[in-house]
Amino acid sequence: MSTSASDLSSFDRLHPEIRRWVREQEWTGLREIQDVAIRTILGTGADVIIMAGTASGKTEAAFLPLLTKAAALDGPGLRILYVSPLKALINDQFRRLETLCERMELPLTRWHGDAPQGPKKRLLRSPAGVALITPESIEALLLRRPADAARLFQGVRAIVVDELHAFLQGPRGLHLASLLRRLDQIADVRARRVGLSATLGDADMASAWLHKPNPQSVEVLRAANTGPGIKLQIRGYEEPPESDGVDDLAEDGAQDALSRISDHLFSTLRGTNNLVFGGSRRTVEALADRLRQRSERDGVPEEFFPHHGSLSKELRETLETRLKDGKLPTTAVATTTLELGIDLGSVKSVAQVGAPRSLAGLRQRLGRSGRRGEPAILRVYLREKHLAADADPLDRLRLETVRAVACVRLLQRNWVEPAVEDASLATVALHQTLSLIASAGGVRPAAAHRLLFGRDSYLEVQPADYADLLRGAGRKGIDLLEQSPQGLLMLGSAGEQLVQGRDFYAVFSTDDEWRLVSGGRTLGTVPLTNVLGVGSLVGFAGRRWRVEAVDDRAKVLEVVPHRSGRLPRFDRPSNEPLHDVLSMTMREVLADRDEPTYLDAAAKKFLAQGRASFDELGLSSGSLVRSGNDTHLLTWRGTVVNGLLAILLMSAGLEAEVHDVGVTAVGTSPADLQALLSTLDGCPPIDDLADFVVGLRTAKLDEFIDEDLLRRMWSRRSERHLETVAGIIAELCENRALDGNVSV
Repeated sequence: MSTSASDLSSFDRLHPEIRRWVREQEWTGLREIQDVAIRTILGTGADVIIMAGTASGKTEAAFLPLLTKAAALDGPGLRILYVSPLKALINDQFRRLETLCERMELPLTRWHGDAPQGPKKRLLRSPAGVALITPESIEALLLRRPADAARLFQGVRAIVVDELHAFLQGPRGLHLASLLRRLDQIADVRARRVGLSATLGDADMASAWLHKPNPQSVEVLRAANTGPGIKLQIRGYEEPPESDGVDDLAEDGAQDALSRISDHLFSTLRGTNNLVFGGSRRTVEALADRLRQRSERDGVPEEFFPHHGSLSKELRETLETRLKDGKLPTTAVATTTLELGIDLGSVKSVAQVGAPRSLAGLRQRLGRSGRRGEPAILRVYLREKHLAADADPLDRLRLETVRAVACVRLLQRNWVEPAVEDASLATVALHQTLSLIASAGGVRPAAAHRLLFGRDSYLEVQPADYADLLRGAGRKGIDLLEQSPQGLLMLGSAGEQLVQGRDFYAVFSTDDEWRLVSGGRTLGTVPLTNVLGVGSLVGFAGRRWRVEAVDDRAKVLEVVPHRSGRLPRFDRPSNEPLHDVLSMTMREVLADRDEPTYLDAAAKKFLAQGRASFDELGLSSGSLVRSGNDTHLLTWRGTVVNGLLAILLMSAGLEAEVHDVGVTAVGTSPADLQALLSTLDGCPPIDDLADFVVGLRTAKLDEFIDEDLLRRMWSRRSERHLETVAGIIAELCENRALDGNVSV
């Protein structure tokens, strides 16, 4: 094996069996990130974050030194806990580490709902080696088998958190942070944390997540960005005048934008391995169906297959294996299910239908292409509306195209969104309280607060808020909690029932769904909101089906192949929020005059149209545009600020709708809107605005939480944005109202 002098010093510190294994892999040397990680993990006791792109060797950077340390420990005991957000990623890492752990005589165990039971039982009987686990499986062990969990986790010396960025926001991140703190209370000594991520927008927040008492002690290791670059094209497609823009099944030869995108994908990607991200499950199915039709039309083998969370595990894994094997050309048309780091082998290119809404997601997808020294290839397919004479000003700005260009600019600047404070804190606090009581049999309120939300906890819940949370969960009609005469918190009748359910382990909501079965084989599931009966036609798994039988009790639909069909309503109508920086960069793009070379002719035309409208509407110096009886207030800020501004307008008696770059005041002229805002003495107190907030119950257990508490917590999350909203209003009042040249 050929190594540099710096490699030798770190390489020689590894366990002999690891060095032997590395040589057998025929590596030409350790990568820089691996060298630095080995030095840091073996040379210090610090928590570590390893930031490097997909397929950069992050897993080995963490495990080679951690396995070296584990092998040096005397006696039995589980030594390394690897936590992943995905079962598929656990299976992938198991295959990757199996031979190495076997050589070192360290048992390697997968622990999730689909993993075999035999190795799990052996691990419980004799804890040893490495376990690969999901947060939900940790929860199940702590809840159902607390004594076994204590024996299993007490000797853990290192916890590896993969895809760390995925845990920095959302209920699963708060949940895992709480679980790891509970593991600390079980362990003989606190296990060091090692976080792995390809896309971190805020290393400081990640450090606080890993080690809240002392974030500055966390070592952040970054791989140098020295790859071969990116080949990029953005392609534009205009919908026909009669199109409503709703994705559905279409016959071959249709000229809607998605059908023409399918034509280009079919002619460009055939014969190679690729990923196409379609956004929603409905778009994925519509796109996969069009691509299947083209294969049948041309009499060629099918290479395009859908991949989303409603498909059965068997169908998804079959596609993943086909991609990884690389024996047959394969393109997966996916939602976000293939965004995280499952090894899919050599993927030639990545395509995306629709402009990105986050740089973190875009970077994850880009990391799927460009391996083995080849540049990453990204194609973005944009769909813009046909502009009629009375088109809305927002449509005339061609914001989809502008957002795509803005994302490329931010990609070049190496910017990624920081994580934001999550609205599911109350749900996770209640969930963890119920879990703690169920595993302990009862606990005093002050002790529960100290155990779950003490000063070193990532979950910050004030004692007064926690008291309100407990009171709300124990009130008559909710009955999740009750208190003994001795003051112990115990599960109430409804709490016992909730905790006994198998879906309690997860803190995220799942919809009730029908199971689609054909010839005894499960295809996947569709939400119960779809009204389906015998004779209904449905598009699913890239095929079209007819419902032959309905089992209401079991929620099963028996289906057979059919030539026609319609798409089920999978997705709730919601958009991924935009960050302030992305929206402000969109304005910057509209104000510029450069013409990016990566745009095709149609996309260049869209960008030119958007810039011309930007000038015509006077948006270089103003922010109000008339649209019929309504007024668009363009803030060029993100979803959070625009939402807060809309609430302020509603508190002043207006109807308001939020869009990507501002707010629309319904039934109000620009002059009237400016006059109304000029009467405001800055922004009202955040608590006054909170009274106008609706839809606060968004997380899984929010239905059991008093609305006053949810409203109070919303106020704290939102208060720091008030200054930005006040600045928007002040600037608007200083400028002359723009009436715009458009009346729709």
